Amino acid sequence: MEKTYDLPKFPESYWSETSSRQSSYAILEENIEVDIAVVGGGISGVTAAYLLAQEGFKVALIEAGQLLNGTTAHTTAKITAQHDLIYDELMQKAGAEKAALYYKANNDALQFIKETIKLHKMECGYSVQDAYVYTDSEAYITKLENEMSAYSSLGIPGSFTDQIPLQIPVKAAVIMQDQAQFHPLQYLYELVRKFVEAGGFIYEKTTAIDVETGPLPEVITSKGHRIKCKHVVSCTHFPFFDGHGFYFSRMHADRSYVLGIHVEDDIKGGMYISAEDPKRSIRYVETSKNTRLLLIGGQSHKTGQGICTINYYEELKRYAEHHFRVKEIAYRWSAQDLVTGDKIPYIGRITESSTNVFVATGYRKWGMTNGTAAALLIRDLIMKKDNAYEELYAPSRSMSLGTIANLIVDNADVAKHLIAGKLEMAHKRAEDLALDEGSVVLLHGKRAGAYKSEDGKLFLVDTTCTHMGCEVEWNNGDRTWDCPCHGSRFAINGDVMEGPAEEPLKTLHLRH
Repeated sequence: MEKTYDLPKFPESYWSETSSRQSSYAILEENIEVDIAVVGGGISGVTAAYLLAQEGFKVALIEAGQLLNGTTAHTTAKITAQHDLIYDELMQKAGAEKAALYYKANNDALQFIKETIKLHKMECGYSVQDAYVYTDSEAYITKLENEMSAYSSLGIPGSFTDQIPLQIPVKAAVIMQDQAQFHPLQYLYELVRKFVEAGGFIYEKTTAIDVETGPLPEVITSKGHRIKCKHVVSCTHFPFFDGHGFYFSRMHADRSYVLGIHVEDDIKGGMYISAEDPKRSIRYVETSKNTRLLLIGGQSHKTGQGICTINYYEELKRYAEHHFRVKEIAYRWSAQDLVTGDKIPYIGRITESSTNVFVATGYRKWGMTNGTAAALLIRDLIMKKDNAYEELYAPSRSMSLGTIANLIVDNADVAKHLIAGKLEMAHKRAEDLALDEGSVVLLHGKRAGAYKSEDGKLFLVDTTCTHMGCEVEWNNGDRTWDCPCHGSRFAINGDVMEGPAEEPLKTLHLRH
């Protein structure tokens, strides 16, 4: 009988556990005036703030929670322009010119990260790696051959093979040479330090809820304070300011899962992702103990939809135990990102007529390069410099009929979950929950959310999402309430963890 290994009881990212915050930052408690307000403390916001401060602008960076504690802290941290099987699809749907620009933008971002690490002599685990999209399915070999043909047509350095350095079954693979991996938080904390040295201001636990547009726009916080500025840059995962309701109907949120595993196998390097579903993303980390931690990710699904979420971790565990000699499962975590209709991020002016409010979103889980490309593009737009990628990423770009059809399906899915959530009947009572159990329950004759902590404390919330009224579902793997419509996530006490929701779930109480 094969030995099995326990999952860590609570999710924690390896990146967060192995990087220490250098400073804590104040909450914004007054009105201020700056040149540029950057909202969102992930890779896009931090990089944009750093770049703009280097250009001499007075910049304020605000974050609803803590800097670098969202999607950026839960990535697999591959710095690569190989974003799964994307280039043949882009050539077919968007044309060769845009496909080539997409590669160049992400390759430029890779080179920027490399040069920035060298410039500041950063110790952040940076190493050059080849990236592989592989398959063990006969049905996907032709798709990989088509992707290799796209590489050749677009001038992307790459090669085709039927072997990879990992000891897993493979029938074919496409290689993109000289990509990279790193420790994202060690890199970004250094950019934060350089930003502050350049005169930048940082405010944490400061939630932006709206923008008053105009020649001098004002960012309004949840506490009613205002940041008057010349330019606003929204890097908040889901845009906190949506202009004309454009973004909610043109993106959906996906979650995926990662295990950090100590193995006995000799991992020879490389970064890997399977072409077929369920996705398997694999890379290693050189730890401080001179051992290699294997990161195995995958099991993507729309946020708030799918099977009980702990089962996604269990599937990755079974995969790891089948293919590798597992010693310990040390970490588990999940990540969320947004997917646009045509798989190209929205980066640029938030609306076609806007000249001073910018947005960056929709990275499809490839945020290390797309997020960096976003910061570089927005810097150039603010400085009125030409940038070859403006039209490619423009949020106001036209969509193909095929993309529009996909968006119609996505929005029909939102409507289905909105209605289904309202009709779902709960039968469990809050009092019946076991310790460390969460569930939709019946409370005073209505649907509610309940979680009983390990010490017996009961948390009760209204399950109606404060964004657009969908009913949230319990995420057992991460102990959160997730919205199946637009991906908002809430803590056990109802606090917002990820937008687009800005207000917490309503707290409820038992009647005695």
